[in-house]
Amino acid sequence: MSKPLTEQHVPPDLRDLPPEARLPLEVWGRDLLARAQARAAHAAWSRYAFEFLMFGLKQGWACLFGGLMLALLMGTHLVWPLIWPQGNAPVARYDVLVIAALAIQAGMLLLKLESWEEARVILVFHVVGTAMELFKTAHGSWIYPEPSLLRIGEVPLFSGFMYAAVGSYIARVQRIFAIRFRRYPPLWATWVLATAIYVNFFSHHWLPDVRWALFLASFVLFGRGWFYFTPDRTRRKMPFLLGFFLVAVFIWLAENLGTLSRAWIYPDQVDGWGMVSFAKLGSWFLLMMISVVLVSLVHRPEDEPASAR
Repeated sequence: MSKPLTEQHVPPDLRDLPPEARLPLEVWGRDLLARAQARAAHAAWSRYAFEFLMFGLKQGWACLFGGLMLALLMGTHLVWPLIWPQGNAPVARYDVLVIAALAIQAGMLLLKLESWEEARVILVFHVVGTAMELFKTAHGSWIYPEPSLLRIGEVPLFSGFMYAAVGSYIARVQRIFAIRFRRYPPLWATWVLATAIYVNFFSHHWLPDVRWALFLASFVLFGRGWFYFTPDRTRRKMPFLLGFFLVAVFIWLAENLGTLSRAWIYPDQVDGWGMVSFAKLGSWFLLMMISVVLVSLVHRPEDEPASAR
């Protein structure tokens, strides 16, 4: 059962989070926020409504990098044909996306929205993702239909930033919601699972696809675990697997927007856009396993204090 936050059982770093781990409203408008919280506290429905609002705002703030990238994908898709209807743009759309992504990353570091340690792990996401992109495009899993200069083979460099956006979200959401864990599996076991998942993304082209075994291993490792988070003033908890699945759903929705913008397309979308297969939810769920493990390099899983459970 959820408990209100009190000084006796709130982790110390939750009572005094650094500014970069909070919403701008919480940093610049503390009085306004306090008045809104006080007004919402008069009735149960308004408390829950305000908490849900804060949950949504914090989620949006956590996925700032990904949200800006999606806005760029859709914006360039809509604007480019209007400005250069004959397709003779002086700079390729994909190259603009690379430059914009670098600018976003630099801005987040300068504004201390991400730490340098997190940026290094996000760079690993970029490298790991680009390696998989090179392999998958070579095997025709998906296509980048537009030309560009900033690319490796058939893969424009902006694609790696889409994986980096997932890493940025996982790192930021842990800080912003002050996430702690109960029954987090041994780190060595999570690394074995993440490695097996990554290898299977490649090997299933020649060997049997063992994703069902990987799903089972994920359930065994994480099925008993919970994570604790703070949307507003009350600690809440959620099963690991439910949280991973919900994030996978949002990534799948984002991928639908990405293919709608024709930043990349699947073979069945060449002649016209169609919804991305629901089967991709499984792939994104497994990617979440890899993402959480990589982020554990900089945000070591911490146990929720027993008194706060």
